[in-house]
Amino acid sequence: MHTLIAAVDAIDPLSVTGKVAGVNGLLIESRGGLSRLAVGARAEIERRHQPPLPAEVVGFRDAKALLMPFGPVEGVAPGADIRIVEAAASVRPTTAWLGRIVDAFGQPIDGKGPLPNGPAAYPLRAAPPPAHARGRVGERLDLGVRAMDVFTTTCSGQRLGIFAGSGVGKSVLLSMLAKRASCDAVVVGLIGERGREVREFIEETLGEEGLKRAIVVVATSDEPALKRRQAAYMTLAIAEFLRDQDLEVLCLMDSVTRFAMAQREIGLAAGEPPTTKGYTPTVFSELPKLLERAGPGPRRPDGTTAAPITALFTVLVDGGDHDEPIADAVRGILDGHIVMDRKIAERGRFPAIDVLKSVSRTMPGNQSGEERELNRRARQCLSAYSNMEELIRIGAYRTGADPIVDRAIALNPALEAFLSQAPDEATPIDESFRRLETILNQGLLTEDLP
Repeated sequence: MHTLIAAVDAIDPLSVTGKVAGVNGLLIESRGGLSRLAVGARAEIERRHQPPLPAEVVGFRDAKALLMPFGPVEGVAPGADIRIVEAAASVRPTTAWLGRIVDAFGQPIDGKGPLPNGPAAYPLRAAPPPAHARGRVGERLDLGVRAMDVFTTTCSGQRLGIFAGSGVGKSVLLSMLAKRASCDAVVVGLIGERGREVREFIEETLGEEGLKRAIVVVATSDEPALKRRQAAYMTLAIAEFLRDQDLEVLCLMDSVTRFAMAQREIGLAAGEPPTTKGYTPTVFSELPKLLERAGPGPRRPDGTTAAPITALFTVLVDGGDHDEPIADAVRGILDGHIVMDRKIAERGRFPAIDVLKSVSRTMPGNQSGEERELNRRARQCLSAYSNMEELIRIGAYRTGADPIVDRAIALNPALEAFLSQAPDEATPIDESFRRLETILNQGLLTEDLP
């Protein structure tokens, strides 16, 4: 009853309408009702012989409001009615959403029936918690992936970027984390994903085991830019709800680059000036607002601290350029980065993580003295082999010229086998360090690995 009373009280008795003044590409201009409009407000536009078209106010020009639609503009005519239906978008998730797949509006798309709505509304574009009001990162997190657990050890509440080109195994790595990481719930955002790969990722890559504790938000590449951007906001809003239920949340988003591309489309349509590679200024202002929503939980009025949101965001680097604008901006916001290398993938080692270029900013504080020493020794071997790799491959290096390189050559097969991991294989973090210690202390060959 209290929920029903609150819903009735929230109803705005004033109906706000406008008219379509013009359509320019994906931009719809509205006149009338401007006193009640605001950026982010939701509207419905009447169409001939078709259902109303949902849209969002993205800006103003002179005396007209600028709206972008969540669907095709076919059927929109001059003078069509525009109704403001919501001041700001929100979602009402519940824990019953776990194991389900939803779209950018929070509507189920998995054919398993309707979803219940929770009592509390979570705004899609919530502000990040204030820095002084949130906790610190927690204990280290067992991700189940040896290369990450040892060389980029991650803490609960940390945010990492996975930087890679297309086709090097980002999706498989995300599925390994979704299935094996030690957390209570997983939220996966597939932003701008290929339509063909969505079911493949959910049914095969993620699988039933990974899906049962996950909520998947999907917006494919063919959907409007506004819907792709909203799917990213929806992903974080659902993660914030689960965090407030005292669940440790792992948030996986693929990819931040496609979120930035969607924001670029919206900004250019609204008349923003393009900057580097055509990205508009709002792209670089929206990125930290989105990424900072993950992290340690905020302190509550009763003195307790909400559970953390540990997040991994993939970044699609254009042509392998890790200094392109989005990659550079995201790297400066997050607490570390995982670099996936196409050359490593081409030689058949998966996950194709280049541990020498990957960094976790909570290290070395989340490792013991013995673990830090193992890490240093392993990196020394990997670096020595990498520096001399071309000479080694063509037979120009002569054994005995450098004892460090000699040891790196002897250990390289075992280290490569250690870094390689099958998608259905999981190794606890303590076991990972024990295996690495065995390799470094005894110089075991690949076939001798336990």
